Amino acid sequence: MIERTKTSAAKSTPESFSDQVRAFLRRNLNWFLIAGLALLILQDVFGTHGVLAMRRSIKEAAQVQQEIDRLNAENQKLQDHVQSLKSDPAAIEKIAREDMGLARPGEYVFKIPPRDAASSSTPQSGKPTKKP
Repeated sequence: MIERTKTSAAKSTPESFSDQVRAFLRRNLNWFLIAGLALLILQDVFGTHGVLAMRRSIKEAAQVQQEIDRLNAENQKLQDHVQSLKSDPAAIEKIAREDMGLARPGEYVFKIPPRDAASSSTPQSGKPTKKP
C-alpha cells in the first residue's frame, strides 16, 4: 500500500520544465523538421548564393564574355590596320589622298562638297528653276 501511494503521488506532482520541453519536442519533431527543410529549400532557391542568383551570374558572365570577344575582334582589326600602315605603301597613300587631300606631283585635287538630300529637293532661292 505504501508503494501505491508513492506512485500515485509521483503522478500528481507536476513535471519539471525540461521534461515538459522534451515532451513538446517529441510531439512536434516532424513539424520542426518540415519547417527547417522548407527554410533550407527557400534559402537554396532565393538566397544570395541560391539557384536564381547563380543563373543571373551565369547570364552576366556570358554577356561579359561576348563583350570580351567583340573587343578582341576589334583589337585584332586595329592591329591589322596598324601593321598595314607600317608595311603597305598603298594604305599610306590611300590615307594621304582621302583624309589629308594630298596628291602626287603633277596631279590636281578637286574637292566637291557632298550634296544634301534636303537641299537638292528644294531650291534655295524659293523660285522654281527652269530646266532646259
